[in-house]
Amino acid sequence: MCRFLAVSRLSLLSLASLVSPAPARAQPSTTRPPAAISAIREADLKRDLFALAGDAMRGREAGTLDEMRASMWVAEQARLAGSEPAGDDGSWFQWWPMRRTQVAAASTVSIGGTALTLWREVIVRAPVEARLDLPIADADKLAPDARLDGTAAVATLVPGSSDRWGSLPAYRNATAGAGRQQQQLLARGARAVILVADATTEPVFDYFASAAARGTYALDTGATPRPRTAPPVLVVRGATGEALRAPGARLALDLRVDTYIYPSVNIIGRVRGTDPALRDEVVLYSGHQDHDGVRFPVDGDSIWNGADDNATTAVALLAIARAYVAQPPRRTVLFVWHGAEERGLLGSRWHALHPVVPRENIVTVLNADMIGRNHPDSLSLLGSQPPHRNSTQLVQWALDWNAREIRFLVDSTWDRPSHPEGFYFRSDHLPYARLNIPSLYFTSTLHSDYHTPKDEPDRINYAKLRRVAQWMYLTGWSAANAAQRPALDPAFKLER
Repeated sequence: MCRFLAVSRLSLLSLASLVSPAPARAQPSTTRPPAAISAIREADLKRDLFALAGDAMRGREAGTLDEMRASMWVAEQARLAGSEPAGDDGSWFQWWPMRRTQVAAASTVSIGGTALTLWREVIVRAPVEARLDLPIADADKLAPDARLDGTAAVATLVPGSSDRWGSLPAYRNATAGAGRQQQQLLARGARAVILVADATTEPVFDYFASAAARGTYALDTGATPRPRTAPPVLVVRGATGEALRAPGARLALDLRVDTYIYPSVNIIGRVRGTDPALRDEVVLYSGHQDHDGVRFPVDGDSIWNGADDNATTAVALLAIARAYVAQPPRRTVLFVWHGAEERGLLGSRWHALHPVVPRENIVTVLNADMIGRNHPDSLSLLGSQPPHRNSTQLVQWALDWNAREIRFLVDSTWDRPSHPEGFYFRSDHLPYARLNIPSLYFTSTLHSDYHTPKDEPDRINYAKLRRVAQWMYLTGWSAANAAQRPALDPAFKLER
């Protein structure tokens, strides 16, 4: 989810120019909010968010006991809200396997015969298997198009764009720069790449290491994993750069990988519909409850709480569930708290492939991610304009309720395919939209605390969070009570 002008800095006047044009009108199933909307209360949202995003949950990192603890908490709160379990075997849980691949601890890297300590002196950017002994070529001293065949190319790490989000822009810039440089050096024939962190990038070396040491994550397909072989890319501290550039220096490495399976889980609750003819159809509310866990400290804080990302939606779904329990609609409502979104939308990808209800019975997906920050009177509604819009009727229900009751100014810029963040493709509605299920994504977008330990519960705008939850509820209420399910737009084709 990191660039562009923050919505919180825009005036209401300038925001008005960003409102999406309304599609052709479609009549909502009701014109007045149901009485049960009063069950969505700011005090409940605040209480739940301080519990889920508090330090005791340790950042809820996928594939850890902290994720399991948070998942049990969500399931218990869903029970207390009055919903019923809709996971596997009558439980609240849909378990699924997540495969993690890491650089093995037995791996070695040495320069000029001196061994470097993994993650403290040298970072391996991606887990690959490689056994090499190569001469080192100083790419900084060669022509930009000089060939580097058969060498380990060393270059000073040059950060990418300085226009980045978050309070760790140096890390994000270093990541962008490293990706660009490794592609360029490998294209010139290098068999390995060594990037040297200088005074600009070395301050984030430890966080860079913390992220890379975690390795990669994927859904486990059941197939025997094959070791990944590719040219290794290393990052070293500035002091090591001197040894790299010594006459006759060589790089020797023996990189191995470990791969193993973790359990992860989706928490699933349900409020049954009241209409015998429609109750088998489902309106699905979606959000993720995981975040980044315990990582490298920033200003003395090592717990990456993820209050906005995405505990806000997790507790909003609890509040919406209370409203539906108080006043059930005609169709059934399904609540899915997806696991491991931060590892690559893994939980939503799994449920889209293995839904707990027949896939053709899911009439719409209402997803949210980060809904408690930035300007108090603006929100982005992704999937509300082409090419991301896949149901004009669903969008119109949302816009009608917003115009009559919620009154956010809708920032359309983040929904444009030209937006540099590609935000539409970075949350849990995506696997469902790819299956042509009408989908919307509510978000207040990025802010300076995004993916840092400063994303804390005391920084959330709870009045705004309540309004977003109410908007999601009302939009789903129309979908859950309409005589006809929202139609998919003809010729919809999801493209980046």
